Amino acid sequence: MVREVSESCMDHLLTEIVSTYSNSLYANKPELAARRIEAIGYQVGHQLSERYTMDRPRFSDHLEAIKFICKDFWSELFKKQIDNLKTNHRGTFVLQDNKFRWLSRVSGDPSVELTGEAQDPSAMSENKAAQTTGMHLYFPCGLIRGALSTLGIPCAVSADISNLPACSFVIRIKV
Repeated sequence: MVREVSESCMDHLLTEIVSTYSNSLYANKPELAARRIEAIGYQVGHQLSERYTMDRPRFSDHLEAIKFICKDFWSELFKKQIDNLKTNHRGTFVLQDNKFRWLSRVSGDPSVELTGEAQDPSAMSENKAAQTTGMHLYFPCGLIRGALSTLGIPCAVSADISNLPACSFVIRIKV
């Protein structure tokens, strides 16, 4: 029996996690909120990867594991594969999702630079929107890192958004 969770339920859960950690629990410590959100994603990714690879042989190299993330893992989570995979063949992979579902309802310009200078209210609200959008990306970064960790691949994962709802995840394999 396959168990699934409603997409809207997952969307709401992620929104509540980000809201709770960044606005309530760690309102004055965004770095700590980001680490906690990423840690939750890591744990979920770790458990999902164990479940999805239970009946598979071990992957022979990093590229095979990354392809698993792009095709099978992403399909299980988002009902679609990653749109583009690039690598420099030296341990860095870029996964591009042109319509990342968890960002499809986020508005604002995420490319606005976050600074501590005094600004007009509209610029401050744009900074808050950019910071909130960024917070939403720590969970999927943790998912990817947790899944790859289960596959025996220690890595660092970061996200880049230049044009909502497109998103790139940069995976750097640790040697």
